[in-house]
Amino acid sequence: MMAGFDDYMNTYLDRRMKDIIDEWNLGTMRDFGDYQDRLRMVETEIREMGRFTAEAGMKLTDMEQRLEKVREAKR
Repeated sequence: MMAGFDDYMNTYLDRRMKDIIDEWNLGTMRDFGDYQDRLRMVETEIREMGRFTAEAGMKLTDMEQRLEKVREAKR
């Protein structure tokens, strides 16, 4: 009798596994298979954004200084 229930549960889980994974927000091995690669890409993007922010800050400072010189020249 228990084998029949086990077969029923296995069949049910096989049919519903995608819904269960979605409902419980579970990860699968496929989701985590390239985890390290995705992590490296995010770390690289963070470094690039840091460089961009620093460069943008320097350019903004330069533009502000030039603007101040133009304002002084107009006075």
